[in-house]
Amino acid sequence: MDNRNNASTTWAPALGRLLLSVLFLASGIGKLTAPAATIAYIASAGLPLPSVSYGVAAFVEVVGGALLLVGYRTRPVAAVLCLFTLAAAVFFHNHFADQNQLIHFLKNLAIAGGLLQVVAFGGGAWSLDARRR
Repeated sequence: MDNRNNASTTWAPALGRLLLSVLFLASGIGKLTAPAATIAYIASAGLPLPSVSYGVAAFVEVVGGALLLVGYRTRPVAAVLCLFTLAAAVFFHNHFADQNQLIHFLKNLAIAGGLLQVVAFGGGAWSLDARRR
């Protein structure tokens, strides 16, 4: 069956990008509104250069989330967000004896899986990438 003309192939990628991007945008805006707390949290995880890490994280989440939302350079943006999400899982959700941390770790893996689908299949028909073609 040829799914290229199926309505779900039009709206599903856009809805998927929306649902994924909301997470990154909300988290990035949260970081921007509480820089000191975020930098302290990064430092408590033992990461080097907490202030630099904060800037990188806020940038990746806000800019990456916005680009994913509109579907611009969707595949490379999704790849960066995937790596960022995996790094967050490893560095911030690694205390598996705590069930909440394990759930957050697994949630991050699922988000990374969704982002890999975007890497593989692109932004879809309702994206700036599709308009550029």
